[in-house]
Amino acid sequence: MAGKAIRGSPGAARRKTRKLKAAVELRRQKEFTFRGLTLEEVQALGMDELLPLMPARARRTLTRGLTPDQMKLWIDIKKGEEGKAIRTHCRGMIILPDFVGRTISVHNGKEFVPVEIKPEMIGRYLGEYALTRKVVKHAGPGVGATRSSKHVPLK
Repeated sequence: MAGKAIRGSPGAARRKTRKLKAAVELRRQKEFTFRGLTLEEVQALGMDELLPLMPARARRTLTRGLTPDQMKLWIDIKKGEEGKAIRTHCRGMIILPDFVGRTISVHNGKEFVPVEIKPEMIGRYLGEYALTRKVVKHAGPGVGATRSSKHVPLK
């Protein structure tokens, strides 16, 4: 009996699945708050009132001021249309409340990756959502592989 896994009844599995789905639905219905403020309240704040709410690294960066590229991106986002994606190389830009709901295409070194900004992303960097490295997936040995690397164990 040591080799067999003990499993519950199919009915118990269905009940557990329903319970998990209900928990996810409840989480989705929950209203977003950023440090105790709703999204509308955060968007209404000025930069001076927003800074104490930001994480330390973002607060330090914003206190020093935005670079000209970051300032241009911020202005483009404010002026831009809702449905149109804005392309940028500015991976170090901190996501501000003004960006929520917009789609920003961030360059990852090879191509532009579309990033839809959600309220949970406020205070993070754009570059965090456009990964620069792919996951390595190894295939079988190719043409010209040595005899030893062609060996595939039986087990």
